[in-house]
Amino acid sequence: MTETSNAQWHDEPTDYDQAGKLPRLRSSSSNAETLGSLNITAAATDPELLDLPWHIALEQWPASALAALPRGISRHIVRFAHLGGSVIAVKETSEHLARHEYHMLRKLQRLDVPCVKPVAVISGRTTPEGEELDPVLVTSHLKFSLPYRALFSQTLRRDTLTRLIDAQALLLVRLHLIGFYWGDVSLSNTLFRRDAGSFAAYLVDAETGELYPELSSGQREYDLEIARVNIAGELMDLAEGGLIEEKVDPLATSELIMDSYRRLWTELTEKESFELGERWRVGARIRRLNELGFDVEEYVIKTAENGTQIQLQPKVVDAGHHSRRLLRLTGLDAQENQARRLLNDMDAYRADNNPTLDEEFSAHLWVNEVFEPIVRAVPRELGGKLEPAEVVHEVLEHRWYMSEREDRNVPLAEAVQSYLDDELRHRRDEAEIMLTSDAKPRSTDDSRASTAR
Repeated sequence: MTETSNAQWHDEPTDYDQAGKLPRLRSSSSNAETLGSLNITAAATDPELLDLPWHIALEQWPASALAALPRGISRHIVRFAHLGGSVIAVKETSEHLARHEYHMLRKLQRLDVPCVKPVAVISGRTTPEGEELDPVLVTSHLKFSLPYRALFSQTLRRDTLTRLIDAQALLLVRLHLIGFYWGDVSLSNTLFRRDAGSFAAYLVDAETGELYPELSSGQREYDLEIARVNIAGELMDLAEGGLIEEKVDPLATSELIMDSYRRLWTELTEKESFELGERWRVGARIRRLNELGFDVEEYVIKTAENGTQIQLQPKVVDAGHHSRRLLRLTGLDAQENQARRLLNDMDAYRADNNPTLDEEFSAHLWVNEVFEPIVRAVPRELGGKLEPAEVVHEVLEHRWYMSEREDRNVPLAEAVQSYLDDELRHRRDEAEIMLTSDAKPRSTDDSRASTAR
């Protein structure tokens, strides 16, 4: 192995006149670390990668090398392995597809899109007998993430399905806004993290994705149709196994993504005209966008010929209005709905205790007196149940319901202990759940319900 702290890697093409696919790399060059015939392309060198059994077909890896995580559906062989103190996902595929997905995930990360983190592409694998093995793509495990199949204990309720599909629609809108065509939208290709009672969706498979300066309406509609058909097939699969409520109609439920996507897309991109005396509607539009988790960079305001009309066109920066405000005030990195709930409590804390105090200083006091005491109160053995921001959100909700039920202001310490005893101890550990590839395959008819991949 070459002695270097950081591997060199080939820059992705930025000429958007191309079809968007990365060029096939036909030989190893300065962008790969090499050990014998093993080529490792990575943004940063992790020597522990070399300790894994790359000379063995992924399907035959020994249990000692694997992380014992639940497994779901994938068209590829996928395994999860320990890498130091973390967990990685390893997927066998072709070299071209592995490199394409690796660079596409890196692009999406730079654009701040929720997705798994690419670690490396490893090619040149051979058995001790010299037989060639498929290259692999290595990505990081997304802590506290859940595949859609792991979001239920016995049956998946319709309201949970609706929240999943709304999260999927929001992710798809974010991707389309930056010009990303997914080409294989499905619940199976998405991971979900709890976000203050809702879900935040993360892209986990970018193999078919392409990035353009802008998507046409036809590209967006085709991506949306793929999502509708794939989700219908996945729900049919769950219905056949008795894993969703009998009253849930898979076809009708899958249609919800069309409605959710179009409502959000319209709110973000639709032009709006109004009288000059109705400028208050600009503020109302901004508040609606903020509630959806988006900021507004600027407006294009044009007066009509008669001088009485103004045209409004929002330019959306990205999701994360509340999470960015929370990060700015406290340094806490949380999901959008979590951040909204924490900010509400922070603002109430300031109004109750120090209404004239500087906002930043009051936020610092709130972290010291509310957030950190709750996190420190969680016993070590319960630390993997939920991420800290979700725990604090749930404690605050639990305290509110206790106060309402008992008709008194329940002290924070009492609410924390009640939550730990009555709620958190009975939650399953979500720190290491991630979608893998070895569940029972769908029936032929259900497989056809998902588009060709």
